Amino acid sequence: MCAVLVATGLAGVLPARAEPTAPTVTWAVQPANPDGPDGRRWVERTLDPGEVVTEHLAVRNFSDAPVVFSLQAADGYLTDKGRFNMLPSHQPSVDGGTWISVRETVSVGAKSTRVVPFTIEAPADASPGDHPAGIAATVTSTGGTVAVESRVGFRVMLRASGTAVAAIRIDDLTATHDRSWNPFSPGSVRLRYTAVNDGNVAVTGAGRATVCDLFGLVDAEGPAVVEELLPGGDRPAEAHVGGVWGWGRVTATVTLTPDILVGDPPDAEIRPTTTTVTVWSIPWPHLALMLVIVALVLAWRTVVRRRRRRLAGLLARARDEGRKEARRSELASGTSPTS
Repeated sequence: MCAVLVATGLAGVLPARAEPTAPTVTWAVQPANPDGPDGRRWVERTLDPGEVVTEHLAVRNFSDAPVVFSLQAADGYLTDKGRFNMLPSHQPSVDGGTWISVRETVSVGAKSTRVVPFTIEAPADASPGDHPAGIAATVTSTGGTVAVESRVGFRVMLRASGTAVAAIRIDDLTATHDRSWNPFSPGSVRLRYTAVNDGNVAVTGAGRATVCDLFGLVDAEGPAVVEELLPGGDRPAEAHVGGVWGWGRVTATVTLTPDILVGDPPDAEIRPTTTTVTVWSIPWPHLALMLVIVALVLAWRTVVRRRRRRLAGLLARARDEGRKEARRSELASGTSPTS
């Protein structure tokens, strides 16, 4: 269950504590039927425009004294860390939170549970798709001059009937080649983008990130995942693709297929999306290695040429010396006295 400890938080069903003044209050709130908690994590309802339904919640007081809890419904949203939350009490709701009507307070005895009904009414002009909300029981405690509002609640996932559209848009896709400074090892490409829920239902996304290297001759790929997105919401996302050498032009593509988070509408429209970006990567380590290799080859060729020239010079001098010696021998033989 999505329960909460602070004025703006909804998390798992754990008891909450409101302390600054005595005595300590500990409580939990859960979806219920008229007889008590029914084991649901949250409430999910699909309604036709104008339809009214009744649901129940159970407030469990674990404290040693009776407590009067304030009850409240509000629009739901996702925090920057991707956790579900509901608007604070001072911020008016404009969507799913306005569909819910619940009594303002409930008194729960020590170590007791109270079941409270609440109604959900879809507006006559409700647009198809999800309208997330939350409902919570609140205790306000005062410490000095500061009032602390603590609340515990759960999601109420409301959906208006009609065509469910699951769509994720990819904005601001960028690719960065993280090269390996080992010239004999490829690097990786880091893809960053903003995933935007362009549909009308809550979704997650899954797909592939593909990188084409060496002008399309070499492909590498890795997974692309997007966590929960509510309709109209967005969140930053990343994908990493290894095995990329980064020789010049690098083309990166992200393909995502949305998956509806709640329910499985038979007539839903699932809209995959693909976005591509091209960057240029200069492989400095490899160029440096090539320059070193070229320099070594040129140096080797220079040394070989010099050795050949030196050897050729020695051979030429040896031949000249041989010719001169032969001439001297001939001359000496031609001028010697006969016996």
